[in-house]
Amino acid sequence: MAKFGVHRILLLAIYLTKCLESTKLLADLKKCGDLECETLISRVSAMRDYRGPDCRYLNFTKGEEISVYVKLAGEREDLWAGSKGTEFGYFP
Repeated sequence: MAKFGVHRILLLAIYLTKCLESTKLLADLKKCGDLECETLISRVSAMRDYRGPDCRYLNFTKGEEISVYVKLAGEREDLWAGSKGTEFGYFP
């Protein structure tokens, strides 16, 4: 019976670790057009299709227009944040 309880605790710990990984910060710094990051920086056209790894990322197809509001800096300079219609997310 005690063995079952230990396994349950280990599974819970693994689950919580995975949940926290998906909520960690993508970058420690960001570049914006204003203090609230609400001002449009630029509009870009997608050069290729992209499907993000989770719901924080913006999915799009080649040629779609994306409005850019944030450019991440620091350890993740490869990501921007923007919108396409009513969808908002990060993209490379």
